[in-house]
Amino acid sequence: MRRTALDDSHRMHYIPLGMETIEDSVVTIESVAPTRGRPRQFCPDQALTAALQVFWARGYEGASMAELTEAMGITKPSLYACFGNKEALFCKALDLYERDKMAYVQKALEAPSAKGVAEQFLRGALALQTGTTDPRCCLGVISAVACTTQADSIKHEVMARQASSNQAIIDRFRRAKADGDLPEGVEPEALQSYMSAVLQGMGVQASSGASPQKLAQLVETTLALWPGR
Repeated sequence: MRRTALDDSHRMHYIPLGMETIEDSVVTIESVAPTRGRPRQFCPDQALTAALQVFWARGYEGASMAELTEAMGITKPSLYACFGNKEALFCKALDLYERDKMAYVQKALEAPSAKGVAEQFLRGALALQTGTTDPRCCLGVISAVACTTQADSIKHEVMARQASSNQAIIDRFRRAKADGDLPEGVEPEALQSYMSAVLQGMGVQASSGASPQKLAQLVETTLALWPGR
């Protein structure tokens, strides 16, 4: 997905329902290569993975072009030639984040009960926050909170993806209520907001140094208190 000319027909869900990929495994940037020696070559997938780590740790605004190009192992002209500007690079990083880091989300939506949906979300988030060396918070939350008016387009992009994912969860909970899976008085919209608050809280606590055991207790407590079957 490319910023500056976002096309709704190519908008990606914040939930990883798909992802556009870079077709060539190696890109040669002849137009920005040094005049002497061989053209600069690099792997776009590896460069994008490195950029994701910088954005994830720093947020959109906190990630400088110098940090990005150093982590990606490329020059600034090569970055522009392959990925577009910083906004376009961030959107591609979000796509990668959704595909690789949040692959559990689609499986969660297919769970047979509302509680099963919640369990898949919570355990998926727990595994992401405790089982890797990745930054321990949600990339979307970091960037949406950190962005100022100078990055309104990025904040809008992140919020649009979150709204899309939230709506998918609400729709799933509505189906659960229609099936009698949720007790009377429990509204799908409120239940989605509650689950999102727990998930975001887990990310905040994880980034603040909470132990895996403490986060696991939070998951178990939430599931014990979950309404319905």
